[in-house]
Amino acid sequence: MANEDLTRQLQAIQAYFEKTISCFEPADGEFAPKDGMFTVAQQISHAAQTVEWFLEGAFRPAGFDMDFATLEEDVRAIESLEDAQAWWTTALQQAYQVIEGSAPEAWDEPVRGKLMAGMPRRAVLGGINDHTAHHRGALAVYARLLEREPPMPYG
Repeated sequence: MANEDLTRQLQAIQAYFEKTISCFEPADGEFAPKDGMFTVAQQISHAAQTVEWFLEGAFRPAGFDMDFATLEEDVRAIESLEDAQAWWTTALQQAYQVIEGSAPEAWDEPVRGKLMAGMPRRAVLGGINDHTAHHRGALAVYARLLEREPPMPYG
């Protein structure tokens, strides 16, 4: 699979996610349906963090960072929609750079570690897609609880 195909996959992921979150206003960043749940800002931050996590894990000799407590702390530190969206933008920019900066054959090399072990690195794009789709759905529910109408992400 050529790097252009990976870029197209990431562009679709980005477009769908950004269309879903476009209905939020700055004050919505602090909303969570229930105490202890991620806020809107934290949902977006978690999606951004996971884009980074998948790409780092694909190329790290030890595989994926499984220190989920620390990863969650980083997400919970985000309080504003603006900061969350900035993280998302940065994560996507870095992802495009990883794709563009890697030789096409590097994506066929196996992931190391326990998670996704032996799968070709390009498989992480499927993980990113599934994960962001899951959080798009959660964010669409949050939007409706805020009496907003999230736009259909496709098309």
